[in-house]
Amino acid sequence: MTVEIVRIGIVNDMAMAVEALKRALRAGGLHQVIWVARDGAEAILKCSEDRPELVLMDLMMPGMNGVEATRRIMAKSPCPILVVTASVEEHLALVFEALGAGALDAVSTPAMDPEGKGMGAAGLLTKVSLIGKLVKDSAPFSSGAVVGAAMEPTSRSNGLLAIGSSAGGPVALAALLSTLPANFPHPIIIVQHLDLEFANGLASWLGDQSTFPVRLAREGDAPIAGTVLLAGTSDHLVFVRPGILGYTKEPKDYPYRPSVDVFFNSALRFRVPHMVGVLLTGMGRDGAQGPKAWRDAGCHTIAQDRATSVVYGMPRAAAAIGAAVEIVPLNKISEAVVRHLRLCVPACVR
Repeated sequence: MTVEIVRIGIVNDMAMAVEALKRALRAGGLHQVIWVARDGAEAILKCSEDRPELVLMDLMMPGMNGVEATRRIMAKSPCPILVVTASVEEHLALVFEALGAGALDAVSTPAMDPEGKGMGAAGLLTKVSLIGKLVKDSAPFSSGAVVGAAMEPTSRSNGLLAIGSSAGGPVALAALLSTLPANFPHPIIIVQHLDLEFANGLASWLGDQSTFPVRLAREGDAPIAGTVLLAGTSDHLVFVRPGILGYTKEPKDYPYRPSVDVFFNSALRFRVPHMVGVLLTGMGRDGAQGPKAWRDAGCHTIAQDRATSVVYGMPRAAAAIGAAVEIVPLNKISEAVVRHLRLCVPACVR
């Protein structure tokens, strides 16, 4: 596997954890650790003085924690950040906050056995290599609620709201879902670039932030009006036939998994009369071509603007090729969705 990232900054206050990370990186050939910061404040300073190609960010530190450090780094000296914490499962809420602040992924910290040998480095090295590929394919990093109008509920739906997101996505998704009308009468499907191990946790976390039920999409599911289905495996979520969802491994070599473009293209094959596509904050170019195809077919597409995007990669790629009918701030997206559906589906939305 080709390694793209070599200049790494480590943010961790535990000497044993820092040594375990260094050993894991050396074992994987990623040996250029350019600095170590012992807390969030020091990390912000070091990023501004010598910006790395990747930051390995701990969550639990004295003073400023990893979530706030991530937020400030992305505002001042944006660069790829991978959360590395003692236990991802025990800190899921903080992990999602960090992902919402702009971190790309999370992994548990490798350990050392009593003889000083590293253990559990494979997961870290896999994610570092994957981020290297994504960064190479990305537009440069950029730093970057109004409640929707009420809708009359309906027993039928001839619409679909599809949302794609990546870095910064969890918090943006929560903000969007929380501002949609509680009686929104159409299915909502989300494709968020996220590791399989976080999918269940993200569905639960989003459900706590929203009035809608949120669950992982399963093979053979039919989208349900007023319910949020979240892509839930490392394969690509697609429509396999009209109104029925499934998963596919193809394209196997695509670095974005699950892919926003793959889902949008499948939805266009079995389109319902009124589909709205929304592209939120994220790194890379996935999610530009799919909405462009939707717009060319007459569907409404919306991209988050630069000012409110944690990482202005995916929305910028979409804007560059004219994939978005509207480019609006995050807190106005629900309003734009409701307005479009009201205009297009007057029989269902009054």
